[in-house]
Amino acid sequence: MEIDRVFFLHQFVLLVICFGLYYVTGELVLNQGVKVNYTRKINHFAIFFLPIFLDIMFVYEKSPATKVLGLIIAISTLVIFIQPFRERSGIIRTMFLGFDRPEDRPHTLRWLSSQYIAAAVVIVPLVMYLSSVHLEALAMIPLLINGLGDGLAEPVGVRFGRHKYNVRALFSDTIYQRSLEGSMCVLLAGILSIVAFSHLFTFPQFMAAILTVPLATTLAEAYSPHTWDTPFIYGVAGLLLIGIVTFV
Repeated sequence: MEIDRVFFLHQFVLLVICFGLYYVTGELVLNQGVKVNYTRKINHFAIFFLPIFLDIMFVYEKSPATKVLGLIIAISTLVIFIQPFRERSGIIRTMFLGFDRPEDRPHTLRWLSSQYIAAAVVIVPLVMYLSSVHLEALAMIPLLINGLGDGLAEPVGVRFGRHKYNVRALFSDTIYQRSLEGSMCVLLAGILSIVAFSHLFTFPQFMAAILTVPLATTLAEAYSPHTWDTPFIYGVAGLLLIGIVTFV
């Protein structure tokens, strides 16, 4: 299948903006004393929402091939942050500072890359299934819950979190903390996302979704391993949405 050349222009502009933002946020950490917890989420929002905005400017024919290739390109860009490249480039080293929480070292890149791969493994089949039943727009629900809810959870937790709970991480016995205040961001994002796409549900489906998806994704984020909440949010929301549109 031939891929529209505008797709590659879209990807090029996306990478240029993202790399520029990574550098700016790294500079904020290095020279302005801004917490990585904040700069990391600035980059989080960019990764999730810039493609949506650029879709308005660069219109191309979307297909399963463009979706898969876009994910492959996004994951592949993490290669530039491996240690041998960081050691040889001050620019890359600065860019990486926008992601590199001290408490995540030395697993920062491993957790980032494995989370992106796991998220892709979950979201691609979900989009394919929803497309097959002409409800592809519902895939925006888990994307918004993760993009908005999880995106706000950490900075809100850092700034306002008073009620902490412990979580573990992959490949590590270290205990990390999340907050109930941060988790409430996921719950609110879940409710708003269901309401925003309520027109795609029948009334029974809407009630089933509003009563299950926000709470379930909040629990998924709360109990998922440290830095690995994205695939859990996608998986739980996706399975519930498939069940609701199929059986309710």
